Amino acid sequence: MKLLPQPISVRRAARYLPSRWDLLAALLVLAFIVMFADASGFLREPLASLAHRKVSLAPSHLPEYAMRTGLRMLIALGLSLLFTFTYATLAAKSARAGALLIPLLDILQSVPILGFISITVVFFLSLAPGRIFGAELAAVFAIFTSQAWNMAFSFYQSLRTVPDELEEAGRVFGLTSWARFWRIEVPFAMPQLIWNMMMSMSGGWFFVVAAEAISVGHTTIALPGIGSYIAAAIAERNLSAIWWAIGTMLIVILIYDQLLFRPLVAWAERFRIDQQQSDDLPESWALTMYRRSRLIHALVSPLLAMMKWSYRFSWGGDRASRAAGALSSRTADVVWYVFLSALAALALWRVWAFASHGLSWHEVFVASWLGLITLLRVLVLIAIASAIWVPIGIYVGLRPRVAQIVQPVAQFLAAFPANLVFPVAVSIIVAWQLSPNVWLSPLMVLGTQWYILFNVIAGASLLPVELRDVATSLDIKGWLWWRKVALPGVFPFYVTGAITASGGSWNASIVAEVASWGDKTLRAHGLGAYIADATTNGNFHRIVLGIAVMSIFVTLTNRLFWRRLYAYAERRFRIA
Repeated sequence: MKLLPQPISVRRAARYLPSRWDLLAALLVLAFIVMFADASGFLREPLASLAHRKVSLAPSHLPEYAMRTGLRMLIALGLSLLFTFTYATLAAKSARAGALLIPLLDILQSVPILGFISITVVFFLSLAPGRIFGAELAAVFAIFTSQAWNMAFSFYQSLRTVPDELEEAGRVFGLTSWARFWRIEVPFAMPQLIWNMMMSMSGGWFFVVAAEAISVGHTTIALPGIGSYIAAAIAERNLSAIWWAIGTMLIVILIYDQLLFRPLVAWAERFRIDQQQSDDLPESWALTMYRRSRLIHALVSPLLAMMKWSYRFSWGGDRASRAAGALSSRTADVVWYVFLSALAALALWRVWAFASHGLSWHEVFVASWLGLITLLRVLVLIAIASAIWVPIGIYVGLRPRVAQIVQPVAQFLAAFPANLVFPVAVSIIVAWQLSPNVWLSPLMVLGTQWYILFNVIAGASLLPVELRDVATSLDIKGWLWWRKVALPGVFPFYVTGAITASGGSWNASIVAEVASWGDKTLRAHGLGAYIADATTNGNFHRIVLGIAVMSIFVTLTNRLFWRRLYAYAERRFRIA
């Protein structure tokens, strides 16, 4: 029997019917709106209500806690992305601004999350007196501080290594500085930035306990969330609750992986600098949904049209660059660096004026000695992590299908808070009478080692197909392949990962050098334990001293070692 074609009117009507992708997108958008509305209503409640609504360890509350924690981390990730596009761009585009912003970024990265909370919690609570909104701002800011620095370092490194040919092509086609930024520089940086966004999200999970269960001196705030749930489970030594929290974290991480990061990785494949397309491309069902859903298209189209419209304006960028070139005289440089020196001297004087009233030179010596101990731990742990994860990262990055399997697993392991390892660590150290100074140290690199892995995977995945084909044609194998192809190709990415891993390990020392499980507490000698004890006791003079000493150590290490490697990577191994 011959089937007759459908009438034109029926086919036209079918175009207006929602497809399966439209229905799925509508469901996701509706779920997000409901989740956001529920969280917004919670913000208006009085802060005192948290005292009557204590965190429950019943598993039935975990879906609500997961929703609130996931939303806080998503907001913090959006703020981190905004910070990255502004701060890192200014540091990369202006040599004078970079002379201030990059050392400042080193300092910000070294300031522990407990230090940020101790200093800012009163400020954020004062923005919404007596309301939960102020506490939520403090929690989001704390998560932001665990995400933003890594992304800014990654974007800065990418902007510094954009091939000259791409920049020249943009000028030949008459693109303004604003258009070149969004059409050339951001796409070039996007693959590495996406992998670092994954790592930043995992870094937020690592410190989520400190962000949601805020305790500074006599101020204690426990916001409903997975972090507060974990803190309560550790305090009550409830192992079953900890396993429920681990399972919930895994589900939330998988949701983020499927709906956000895996689509971004597949979408960013278009920005590879290759003459030919790879045969093994990452795939994502969510990206297919975003592309085929008319609802998503209708929501995004106005934003895309606005961006395209903005490309015609230079926003003063070209004129500013010409003016900067005219002012790049030796006198202007001298004035600028004198100003920076005066600013640094003023900051050191203010820190000293605050700390000198309650501290002695002996206290400064003790904090510096503890900083040297923590520095030794950081250097040894970064060296061990590099030896392990650089080869593994190269292997995974060259195989996109393997990377798709490793991606959510690595995110989960990177997100694993050190607090959840405390029961095992404390029990083993006590049972076997081990030294906390040695065996608590691995907890410092538990979450930060993944910065190295994620950046190396990103670097290996961006190795041009032509380069790999040439190595295969010339039969370059073994150690020669590693020395001439693999290691030089990922070296700039490795340096970025190692810098953030080093700074993150200093930050994690506050969590790792003091391990508690119920009524048992183990301490390792180090600057992290010094700051943690000062925060618990509400001793702001010691908090400031500890943060200042840690910042000095991190800044000197970055200036004398990591930045030199950074410059070497830019000079020798950039794609040109």
